[in-house]
Amino acid sequence: MTAATIVPTRLRRHARSGLAALAVGAFSVFGSPAQARGPEGIADVAEKVIDAVVNISTSQTVEAKGSGGGSNTMPQLPPGSPFEEFFDDFFKNRKGPGGGGKGGDNGSGPPRKTNSLGSGFIIDTSGVVVTNNHVIADADEINVILNDGSKIKAELVGVDKKTDLAVLKFKPTKPLVSVKFGDSDKLRLGDWVVAIGNPFSLGGTVTAGIVSAKNRDISSGPYDSYIQTDAAINRGNSGGPLFNLDGDVVGVNTLIISPSGGSIGIGFAVPSKTVAGVVDQLRQFGELRRGWLGVRIQSVTDEIAESLNIKPARGALVAGIDDKGPAKPAGIEPGDVVVKFDGKDVKDPKDLSRVVADTAVGKEVDVVIIRKGEEQTKKVTLGRLQDPDKVQAAVKTDEPPPEKPVTQKALGLDLAVLNKDLRTRYKIKDTVKGVVVTNVDANSDAAEKRLAAGDVIVEVAQEAVSSGADIQKRIDQLKKDGKKSALLLVSNGDGELRFVALSVQ
Repeated sequence: MTAATIVPTRLRRHARSGLAALAVGAFSVFGSPAQARGPEGIADVAEKVIDAVVNISTSQTVEAKGSGGGSNTMPQLPPGSPFEEFFDDFFKNRKGPGGGGKGGDNGSGPPRKTNSLGSGFIIDTSGVVVTNNHVIADADEINVILNDGSKIKAELVGVDKKTDLAVLKFKPTKPLVSVKFGDSDKLRLGDWVVAIGNPFSLGGTVTAGIVSAKNRDISSGPYDSYIQTDAAINRGNSGGPLFNLDGDVVGVNTLIISPSGGSIGIGFAVPSKTVAGVVDQLRQFGELRRGWLGVRIQSVTDEIAESLNIKPARGALVAGIDDKGPAKPAGIEPGDVVVKFDGKDVKDPKDLSRVVADTAVGKEVDVVIIRKGEEQTKKVTLGRLQDPDKVQAAVKTDEPPPEKPVTQKALGLDLAVLNKDLRTRYKIKDTVKGVVVTNVDANSDAAEKRLAAGDVIVEVAQEAVSSGADIQKRIDQLKKDGKKSALLLVSNGDGELRFVALSVQ
């Protein structure tokens, strides 16, 4: 049985073969399509907005790869595609030079042009179109195809890869119909919605369903907060609009989850609240200018919440502060838990990431934190998030066996006072202070929480430690106070901090 996969809904065609090949789309769909008869207003919505929905056609020149001599090469199709068997039979039975039969050329052919099809919608009658970034990514040429079939070349205004959105501009040859954004926050579970797009290159197609869920995080990006719908969404629907029954755009259809690449009733749309902000910035600046707080955050687990006297567990735990970020001069410190930002509740780290990113650069905001069980409010002037494409990955080197004897054992850890030899062995910077872990009991809670030799314990229960004896003293006090866990502030060799709660029972 084929596992369900997240699929892009852009259609790709190979020009030389003259046959349409389906590319894996970016759409994910949960659940089964709505079976109930929809409201009567769907036809009115479709008639009102259909001319504002466009097809996006792109072309790209790529090098031919593999055997078969270029145009006769079998297109790459997702497993389970309804066209897979058709293409397989076509290319296996085709004879002649490069056709996969005898005498075929096994080398790569000349570059060929591939075409892709997606969807979009007009938000300004001057010719401004919104679509998905993956629909137009790497394209050499982009064309907008209106509902009447007219084809007009478009230029790229800007893209945001993190939300998979793009804005295009074209010069209209006649008056256009545009649509406006609605308020996605007002959507309720069970509300009817209408999706219009270009599935399987069939042209403008209307489907309807309900809102199955809101604020879905499927780990496709840092700001996931999708609308889930069972309105049929398929490849080619990428970038198309999701409408409410007032004819306002409440989302951009972007992902489906499917074992075969077709709709199974689980589709995701970027909510209009997110889209509108991204589109405004792309039109104004050609890029995204996101807010930046300058903190590293992690989840507040039940154990950490118990250690910090926070009930119930909520918020985003500050594990580290950027020395050049806005949070430091505002007085925010590691160990603080952010529970409200600019008047909005923060339930988890994703909430904080999204609200900070959506806040204007340079705005002064109130940040409510919990520090040692008490709420405090800090005023922070947001900076601008720098978004480098490259990410440095921390690579751990092989480490020699730990030296014996160690100075102390506690919590399943072998602990030693930091000295020059240990700093050299574990590549620990001079700025890192605390007690170094030299070994971890494989059956301990510490091992389950992924502590490792070379980690440095900086604080226990928010008090600095410099020896194994300090750590044991803090643990004994926590047990005496009836605490179930000890909150450790742990650093790696580079000084990056995180909080870990270990059982003291």
